[in-house]
Amino acid sequence: MTDQHIIHLGIDLKAYPDGAVERVRSRAPDHEILVTTDRRQIEARIDQIEVSLARFPHDLFESARRLKWYQQAGAGADWLNRYPAVRGLPFTLTSASGVHAIPISEHMFGFLLALARAFPKAVRGQANGVWTRIDDEDIYEIAGKRVLVLGLGAIGERFARLCAANDMEVVGLRRNPQIPAAGVGKMVGMDELHDELPHTDIVASTLPLTSETHHFLGREEFDLLKDGAIVVNIGRGATIDEAALVDALRSGKVRAAGLDVFETEPLPRESPLWEMEQVLITAHYSGLTPKYNERVFAIFQDNLDRYLRGEPLRNVVDKALGY
Repeated sequence: MTDQHIIHLGIDLKAYPDGAVERVRSRAPDHEILVTTDRRQIEARIDQIEVSLARFPHDLFESARRLKWYQQAGAGADWLNRYPAVRGLPFTLTSASGVHAIPISEHMFGFLLALARAFPKAVRGQANGVWTRIDDEDIYEIAGKRVLVLGLGAIGERFARLCAANDMEVVGLRRNPQIPAAGVGKMVGMDELHDELPHTDIVASTLPLTSETHHFLGREEFDLLKDGAIVVNIGRGATIDEAALVDALRSGKVRAAGLDVFETEPLPRESPLWEMEQVLITAHYSGLTPKYNERVFAIFQDNLDRYLRGEPLRNVVDKALGY
């Protein structure tokens, strides 16, 4: 058994589709299938693991000398910032990019609608049993607004389509602006951010956290932003300078914000964001969906077929860049 090649499934079978192990075994009959999330069991077979799905201790990658491919269950790979040595290892890393496209884009659009229709104010009134009057200055229409989408992966692109379908003007920002995206009327590069901010009604960030995107929106950017703009962030908390955002909200430069991610999580009780009536906070759950594991496994199955045929894999992460 010392030469046995293992496909490791770091999953809870109860949470994954019925017959998951059998589907993998039928695809790779020459491999042993190891199903475990237990660190000790993984360590005991680490010299034989060739492929791994989902839960694999990040600090063990340097010991996994036979590992050729790791399929993570999440979309973001900012965990590489905590394990920089992993960036230089030869295995292929693939993400679950696309698994969040539907729930998170719906969450983002929910933020827009809730803020536009003053739902937070109405809900506070309901919680206190108060018939709350909503005035014209409390609400606005999203139709006709210019939205700048930061990051045009699967989530950003679907959100862009939702915005376009609701008569919004959509500008997309991505590393390579030559790549089009459905729903995006204008695509710009990362270096054009400052040119776009003065004309932007809504900034919606789906950015991953990298050295390039840390505090991508800071004091300078909020100063440039159109007065009374809306900010939505579902990417990573540290892509926005939270202190600068708080100041922009206090001054009215930013009219409102819908935030699912924060620089420190859970958001500390002393954060002024909790007390701001124009801020809608959700506890980093925008990616939740009952179909999550089903979609992750579908990506893994497709990639496993590609891997066994020697074809390029989907969602390959550039470990140096972190996405």
